[in-house]
Amino acid sequence: MAVHLIVGAGMVGSTTARQLAERGERAVIVSRSGRGPTHPHIERVATDAGDADRLSRLADGVTAIYNCLNPAYHRWLTDWPPMAAALLTAAERSGAPLVIAGCLYGYGEITGPMTEENPLAATHPKLKMRADIWRAALAAQRAGRIRAVTEVRGSDYLQAQSIFSFFIGKPLLAGRRTFVPAPLDVPHTWTSVNDMAAMLVTAATDERAWNRPWHVPSASPLTVRELATRFTEVAGAPAPKLTTIPRALFRAGGVFSPMLREFQTTAYQFARPFVMDSTAATATFGRRPQPLDAALRETAALLGGVPGTGSRPTRPSTT
Repeated sequence: MAVHLIVGAGMVGSTTARQLAERGERAVIVSRSGRGPTHPHIERVATDAGDADRLSRLADGVTAIYNCLNPAYHRWLTDWPPMAAALLTAAERSGAPLVIAGCLYGYGEITGPMTEENPLAATHPKLKMRADIWRAALAAQRAGRIRAVTEVRGSDYLQAQSIFSFFIGKPLLAGRRTFVPAPLDVPHTWTSVNDMAAMLVTAATDERAWNRPWHVPSASPLTVRELATRFTEVAGAPAPKLTTIPRALFRAGGVFSPMLREFQTTAYQFARPFVMDSTAATATFGRRPQPLDAALRETAALLGGVPGTGSRPTRPSTT
C-alpha cells in the first residue's frame, strides 16, 4: 500500500488525506496537535513541522510529501522559513517528491488572466515569501538535492480560509445584511478545496506534473455579488443584502484585528479582475472542477446551514 506524508491538517491537508484514504492508500497526516480526519487508512501524528529530523523519519519510504501548511498570515515571516526548510530537508533525505499547496500571491499585482507562465513578481515581503518557497524548492531539484517538486496553485477557497467563508457566508445564511471588505462586481476565481486536494494527489503521483507549477481547475470566475446570490439559492437562504465596507473604515479595523490588517495586503485581488487560467491542468490530466453548486452546498453545511448535507468535502468530478 502506498504511503503519503501530509504536513498540515487544515482543510486542504485533511481533504487530501481523506481522498487518498478513500482510494485505498495510506496517509500520515502531521500537525502540531495531532488532529486530522478519522479513517482506518489515516494515521495522525503530532509533531512540529519545523523539526527536520522528525519529518525526515516520517518521510522515509513514502510515495510523496505534501506541504499543506498554512500558518496565520501575521506569522508568515517567522513561521514559514523553518517549516519550508524542514520539508526540503525531508524531501532530500527521503528521496520522495515534494508537492506544495500553493497560492497566487507570488504573482503580485497582475493584470489579465494568470497562467503558470507568468513571472513571480510579488514585492511585498509576505507575498514574495510564497514565491521564494517555490524558487528554493525548484533550485534544490535542479541542483540534484531533491528528486522532484511541484507546486499546485489555487485561488480563494470556497469551503474554507477565504474572504467568502470569513466575511460573507454566515451572515448570508442568517439572512442578515453582509458587509464585504471588497468591491461586489469584480470577476474573481474561486477554488474548491476538493479540487485543490485532487490536483495535489495528481501532482504527486503523475510524473508529468513534476518540476513545474500547476493551477487548480476551478469554476468560471464570479463576482462577489454573483457568488453570494448563487450561494443563497443553493442554501435556501434569503436573497443576499450586500454592502461594501469603505476602505478607510476597513483599514481602521486592522488596528484591532490581525486578520483585518493582513487582509489589506491582498485586497488588490478584489480591486480588479483576478482570474486564474487552469487550462494546462485540464488539458494534461483531464481534470474538471467540482460543480459549483455542490461546492457551495458543502460550504453552507460547514457554516451550519443546509441540514442533512453533511460537513465533509467530497471527491470532485474528473473527466
